[in-house]
Amino acid sequence: MPVRLRAAAVSDAGAHRATNQDAAFAASWGAAVADGVGGGPSGDLASAALVHRLVATSGGGLDADGLLVRIREANWDIRAHVERDPALEGMATTFTGIFLSVSGELLLAHTGDSRAYLLRDGEFTRETRDDSYVQALVDHGIIPPEAAQAHPRRNIITASLGGAEGDVVSVAERPPLVGDRWMLCSDGLTDYVPEADVARLIAEAPDAHSAAASAVALALEAGTRDNVTVVVCDVVDEDAEGREPVFFGSAARWFAEDVETA
Repeated sequence: MPVRLRAAAVSDAGAHRATNQDAAFAASWGAAVADGVGGGPSGDLASAALVHRLVATSGGGLDADGLLVRIREANWDIRAHVERDPALEGMATTFTGIFLSVSGELLLAHTGDSRAYLLRDGEFTRETRDDSYVQALVDHGIIPPEAAQAHPRRNIITASLGGAEGDVVSVAERPPLVGDRWMLCSDGLTDYVPEADVARLIAEAPDAHSAAASAVALALEAGTRDNVTVVVCDVVDEDAEGREPVFFGSAARWFAEDVETA
């Protein structure tokens, strides 16, 4: 019997940002979070355009190559917005998503510093590597991992999707096991809340929505100065029809007017 995702998301602009530049979607066949690059023009449009283009042909059933093609097409959509309005030049977004593949595998796609974590058999592990300046410092032994969270340049990313031909994204296969709980999040959570605290909340929550809501609430309580979005997906053994995706953050705001007809 095929597995499905029981997915939920919560997104909040936070107390210090006028606009929510995070976008997310949750469906029974996939979920993702995208974070408009801070400081760039219209990061909220970039994240929303990417997310909507990805799910425009609704449903899972892709292989890794097919997912890469879909992400590339979504990236072209960002470029199309810039070509129509040169004032948007420079807009970009991170992207982290999981999708159930046609072969029954789970595809994990990633670029930037939004993250994916997996809770399996009580162990909470990070499944993505940040494409960031600070991560490069850690990788080269210049700073210890525990110093990364508070580093003043932790928001400088080294990869994103901005419509350029050279933009890169990784796609990896993971075996989906019933009982797995995946968490996808923007850095508004992980820059302000220790991983151990996040792990405890995600493990103790009774369902995906309460897990996402608790994690966002903790980030707000910790004084996050960024938008914060958390998507939680439980892998379940259900042979059910895939439901339509639900959009959050900037993807909910931009959907009808700007992205659907792009």
